[in-house]
Amino acid sequence: MTLTTEGYCDKHKADLNPKRDSSSARLYGHKWRKESKLFLASHPYCAECARQGRRTLATEVDHIKPHSGDLKLFWDRTNWQGLCHCCHSTKTAKEDGGFGNKAKS
Repeated sequence: MTLTTEGYCDKHKADLNPKRDSSSARLYGHKWRKESKLFLASHPYCAECARQGRRTLATEVDHIKPHSGDLKLFWDRTNWQGLCHCCHSTKTAKEDGGFGNKAKS
């Protein structure tokens, strides 16, 4: 056991803030921001809300099938849909295992 006056020792500080690749390193750089903005201009409504009979503006472009780093799938516009922030967060949590959900493989 290591005592400290700062709350956490160096070993456990690292556990609290795992390093995550920057958004650019994860494919979401300038080109993605430009293309997703163009996509939302032509697909302005949330696809999930529309399926539920609601009309909500989309704020994020979602990959319908997770690309898992596959560049072909990442840039395939037929795999894109506009979602509002709420629907995108819910879908991402279900896929990634957030909010106590089991991650899909």
